Amino acid sequence: MMNILMAFATRNGSTEQVAGAITVALREGGAQVTALPARAVQESVAGYDLIVLGAPLYSGRWHHDAHRFLKRHRRELAAVPVAVFGMGPRNDTEEAWRRSRAQLDRALAKRGWLTPVMVTVFGGVDPPGRGKRPQRDLRDWQAIHTWATDTLVTAARGGQDRSTAGK
Repeated sequence: MMNILMAFATRNGSTEQVAGAITVALREGGAQVTALPARAVQESVAGYDLIVLGAPLYSGRWHHDAHRFLKRHRRELAAVPVAVFGMGPRNDTEEAWRRSRAQLDRALAKRGWLTPVMVTVFGGVDPPGRGKRPQRDLRDWQAIHTWATDTLVTAARGGQDRSTAGK
């Protein structure tokens, strides 16, 4: 049984909801999963078989808690497979998806030592309080479940699959 850490950063809760869905899918696949906010993970992550790290993209930047997590655990993460997801566009256009993936790729490029086994961008959701405008929600729960399942298989094989955007 794989022992997995699901670490996430969130501002309005949607990334936490996605992390919860990933946690469920990983457990359905037979893994033992600990889900925690990235900022709360202070102890070593060396005992895990896989780390999944997710965070939203805001104004072209990946959430600072994700960056801090990577910096804090750099030494241990060099020896543990890491899968990464970003919460991206709220507009369902090819350009919005491309921009979000480029933003996540730029954030990861700052950590040249990190080679994730899986990387993707899922659709985002509008924060609460948009007035009378309908809330946009591009989270595709089936795609999230499939990515989690594929991540578990890829990590178990010890392989690498640099996934494309969640669309």
